[in-house]
Parts: sequence; C-alpha cells; structure tokens
Amino acid sequence: MADIIDITLLADVRRFFQKLIEQRGLSYFLQKDGPRLFQLEPSKVELVLRTAMRTRDPELPQPHEKAIDHCRQELRRELIRRVASAMLQTGL
Repeated sequence: MADIIDITLLADVRRFFQKLIEQRGLSYFLQKDGPRLFQLEPSKVELVLRTAMRTRDPELPQPHEKAIDHCRQELRRELIRRVASAMLQTGL
C-alpha cells in the first residue's frame, strides 16, 4: 500500500517551522538541559505539528496518522540537517 502524504499539511508545517526558526533561532528547538549538547526537544516539534493542524481549514478532514508521522519525520530531518550544519560551522 502506498504511503499517505498530506501535501497541504506538510506545506503548513514547513511554513510554521520557517517562521519559528526565523523568530527564535535553531536553539529554540534544542534541549536546554541534559548530557547531549545538540539534542532535539520533541515538544517543540509537536508544537509545530499541532499549530499546523489547528490552522487547517475546518472543512478538510483530519489528517491520517501516517501523514502526521511523515510530517514529524520531515521536520526532524530538517532540524538534524540544520544542527549538523551549525556544528560544522562552529568546528565541533
């Protein structure tokens, strides 16, 4: 069976992520405490997903769970890519 991808949800998630990254920066998505220096904060990823789902047109059906998982995975990939890029720039 083919994977279900809700393109409108993915576009909304990317748009809200871009707004947050411009306003707050990459450090907003990283955990402040803990042993790992560059660990992602899962609640921030969920915040972007919830915001994108809340702003959807009420006439649209609820997104499929696999579509939400796909958006979560895409958002985490983008964050990991940006963290890796920031680590390379700082020389870690």
